Order: sequence, then structure tokens, then C-alpha cells
Amino acid sequence: MKPELRIGVVDSGHSAAQQVQVIAGRRFALVEDGLTESDLHGDPLGHGSAVIEAIGRRAPSALFCVAQVFDQRGVTSALQIATAIDWLVARDVRLINLSLGLRQDRSLLRGACAAAVAKGVLLCASSPAQGEGVFPANYPQVLRVTGDARCAELEWSWLNTTQADFAACVHGTYPGQSGASLGCAALSGHIAAFLVAHPEASNEQVIDYLQRNARYRGPERRLGP
Repeated sequence: MKPELRIGVVDSGHSAAQQVQVIAGRRFALVEDGLTESDLHGDPLGHGSAVIEAIGRRAPSALFCVAQVFDQRGVTSALQIATAIDWLVARDVRLINLSLGLRQDRSLLRGACAAAVAKGVLLCASSPAQGEGVFPANYPQVLRVTGDARCAELEWSWLNTTQADFAACVHGTYPGQSGASLGCAALSGHIAAFLVAHPEASNEQVIDYLQRNARYRGPERRLGP
């Protein structure tokens, strides 16, 4: 029997139907004097549910540890994300999906990402297809992932651009959810499927697999004016 694969998701929660796949969950919310932790509060945005669905569709046997960091407005902070990453690493996740991005570099978040990578955890973070980069995607050793309209459900691209390392399918089954967030989740799903089949694979082997099996290489070319 293969060992279970645990995927960490830092997002807005999960749907009721996804409860069977979730083995641990924690909510991290800002309060006046810092941070408070509590049980999960559903998924007010639907964003986390779409992310989990995109990963699970490609790796049905994966189990999820969910860290809820968004409030009802879709706002979060470096403190919440960093604490969530630390919590997920302690849950023995192999991969963490971060379909989010902050404009400012924060030493707290940088340190949490570095500590996770040092423990062998692979981090996938969404990066915008255009414009300034965001964090944690811009940190070294974090895979920068965006969406690619060329990619069908089981395809991904190796972009190797200043914006992103990889990209994947932007279409999911949740209305109103698309773009770099879903592209990142889709790639995490492809990685999870590979890790289910090859549980001993290193992060370097995962990246080599992604590069060798990419459906497209180089950036998506926009046609027309």
C-alpha cells in the first residue's frame, strides 16, 4: 500500500462535499493584538473549494490539510500565510498550494517559505501573467505558476519566463474562478498525481518531470492588436 499523499492548501476553506478529503483544517485570522486560531469557517469565497477541486480532479487519492487565511473580502496578510505554512509543514504535507500573492516582500513570509523548502516541502504559488511579481511566488525555490489558455485539463506548459516557471489549465468547474489561481492549482494537481505514483521523488525530480512532459514550451503568444 502506497503512503498517503498530503497536500497543503492555503486559501479560503473548502466545500462541505470536500470534507471527506480533508484530514486537518485550521483558520488563521487577524485580531488587534496579532493572530487567532480556530476551526474552519466554511468557504465564504468559494476560491479554496475551486482550488481543492482542481487539485483533486487530477490526483483523486490525495488528502488535504487546509489553512484558512482569507476573510470574507478576500484579504489576507503575510502573518497569516506564514503561520499557515508553518502549521502545514508540521502536518507533514509534501506540497503546499498558494493560489495567492502579496505585493510586499515580508521577512516573516520569506522565512516560512525557506523553512518549508528546507524540510523538503514543494511550494507552488500563483504569479500574474503580466505586471509586477508577487510574494511568495517571487521567493527562490518557490515554483511560480500562472494560467495558460493553451492548456487542456491534463496539460501544462514550461514557460521559463520572468513572470512564471510553469502554467496550466485555467478552466475549472466553479463559476467565476479562473486565471493564475486555478492554473497554480491545476499544476499542483499534476505534481500530486506524479507524487502518488512516485512517492520517493525529490523536488528536483518533480521539476525535471514537469519540464520533460510539458505540452508547451515558452510563453503563450498573444495574437491580434
